[in-house]
Amino acid sequence: MSITKEFAIKMEDRPGTLGKFCQALADRGVNIVAFQSYPLEGKSEVRLVADNPENAKKVLDGQGASYTERDVVQLKLQHRPGELARVASQLGDAVINIDYVYPGIEPGTNAALLLIGVGDVARAAKILDEAPAKAA
Repeated sequence: MSITKEFAIKMEDRPGTLGKFCQALADRGVNIVAFQSYPLEGKSEVRLVADNPENAKKVLDGQGASYTERDVVQLKLQHRPGELARVASQLGDAVINIDYVYPGIEPGTNAALLLIGVGDVARAAKILDEAPAKAA
């Protein structure tokens, strides 16, 4: 379990915009670990976690991007039925509301990651650390 930096970027919703942005990250050696995109208020909002947040931030600043940074919970999941239910139930039992969730891939292992946006990231990470997954 860890806490990691997420960037939420607002960009124009038109063909080619996302490709140019992702290429700028790639040109600086930044690997996207997790990614989510959806329309929002006439634009696109892209949420992403990068393997090198410092370089990602330099790219965003260099492009004059409109973005926010936020800490999120990064959790490696076992690939089996009930894992998402377990995590969501643990947070629900602790009265922690999940704002959003999206998947990613752990660099080097290609293990499934879950990125979880919650109001109290440190508390959520602690709860999920204290109640590890049981073996199948």
